[in-house]
Amino acid sequence: MSDDLVEPAEAALRDQGEGLADQAARAVVAYRAGDREPMAALVQVMTPLLWHTVRAQGADSELAQDIVQNVWLTLVRDIETIRDPHATLQWALVTAKRAAWRAVRRSREEAARSDSDENATQWLTTSADELPDAVAVRDERDQALWRHVAALPDRCRRLLGLVALVDRPDYSIVSQALGMPVGSIGPTRGRCLAKLRLALTSDPTWSLS
Repeated sequence: MSDDLVEPAEAALRDQGEGLADQAARAVVAYRAGDREPMAALVQVMTPLLWHTVRAQGADSELAQDIVQNVWLTLVRDIETIRDPHATLQWALVTAKRAAWRAVRRSREEAARSDSDENATQWLTTSADELPDAVAVRDERDQALWRHVAALPDRCRRLLGLVALVDRPDYSIVSQALGMPVGSIGPTRGRCLAKLRLALTSDPTWSLS
């Protein structure tokens, strides 16, 4: 992923003085009205974030390109059905993460099936985290997690939506996306995670997962 995409996008955000969620909402509304330019600018800004999100799930470069492209195609295809344009940013990040996880898992399963002589050994040596029961439990925990994330204040939801899905988030990009000083991102993230942790520990469904 070239850094050439990032610098113009950051400059555009500085000029507009708005958060990424607001820019995404504005792009959706403008696209519906026939104005394509805000969507083109949004693609420049959000693509690096989607790219890092997908790569963090283990997708290779080629697969990551396909997934990110499909996220944009899906957004444009279904843009008239979006009820809350301000949810566009979160939707794109979550969609990219889940699509990458499914694609990587499917790719691994296909690779295992391609060699029948090693198929039995593959299942015997599979990590416990990837067995069907473990996957089902992880899915239930994911649902509980996102339910409590949705109940957090908007500032926390937007921040965690950007930094939680990336192994090594670029705080300069997060700063531009949310309009937050770089120095406040870490402390704010800590407070938001503390709120989320308290909500999760009080949830019986999370404790039993």
